[in-house]
Amino acid sequence: MSSSNIQPQKSIAVATQSQPSSKSWQIQLLYDGECPLCVREVNFLRKRDAGRGLVDFVDIADDRYIPEAHGGIDFETAMGRIHALLPDGTIIKNVEVFRSVYETLGMGWIYAVTKLPIIGTIVDTLYGIWADWRLTLTGRPNLATIVSDRQKRIECETQGRCQIK
Repeated sequence: MSSSNIQPQKSIAVATQSQPSSKSWQIQLLYDGECPLCVREVNFLRKRDAGRGLVDFVDIADDRYIPEAHGGIDFETAMGRIHALLPDGTIIKNVEVFRSVYETLGMGWIYAVTKLPIIGTIVDTLYGIWADWRLTLTGRPNLATIVSDRQKRIECETQGRCQIK
């Protein structure tokens, strides 16, 4: 594990949109439910989880997403790079998330080669490029626009600050 991908955090009570708030999961995956490629990957992983609840899938695009219930990872940060939370409150990000989720689901061999120093560095760099371009490549607005639109939507729903356009 690269030390740049792990950030120890205090253990925080976890609430999810997808499952009861028990910690039977081994990893909580924060994903963008409005990203078609992310959803495809999550659907694949859900099938591999086969209802065991080893992975708790949390859609950060859901307006009910609450950072404090998910390691304090705010929406904008989660949108910038993939993140996951371990039951002890440890936050992981980038390719380490994929390594950990796949290992949890018994498919660690798929990402095992990325643990090698040179290959890991290359894969981490490629993921960074992908993460920087994924919104554009999937035909979505830039991150600032997505964050702003979400904030307006939440203010409208929670505070009645809706503007008719």
